[in-house]
Amino acid sequence: MSSRLNPYISFVGNARQAMEFYKSVFGGTLTVNTYGDFGAKDAGAAADKIMHSMLETDHGFTLMGSDNPPEMTYKPGNNISLSVSGDDDAQLRGYWDKLCNGGTVSVPLAKQMWGDVFGMCTDRFGIVWLVNITQQQA
Repeated sequence: MSSRLNPYISFVGNARQAMEFYKSVFGGTLTVNTYGDFGAKDAGAAADKIMHSMLETDHGFTLMGSDNPPEMTYKPGNNISLSVSGDDDAQLRGYWDKLCNGGTVSVPLAKQMWGDVFGMCTDRFGIVWLVNITQQQA
């Protein structure tokens, strides 16, 4: 797998409806995982909310989205970030280091509950970046 860059949209409780709508517009395959699917502790009412979804179309579009985590403030108009993902560890860590330089790290680059290495930062220009390094399956 090579690295790729995708738009990532945060929603306020209606990610499933929005992503199903985008699927009806663009077609393709929609994958949806809830906070409960990943065993988020104390998910409570958020257990059925979308932690991550990805729409991949036959025409090469990829759109990702999730419901804003309960502990984060939702800011309409500032709810789109960019996601860089792939399995080239060195390349993606290099991107991460450069994106964080002069910016702010909100989630340190580390192994996550879904098995991949993930981090989130805001670069020096105010753009939110998500970096996900896919781990090889054993």
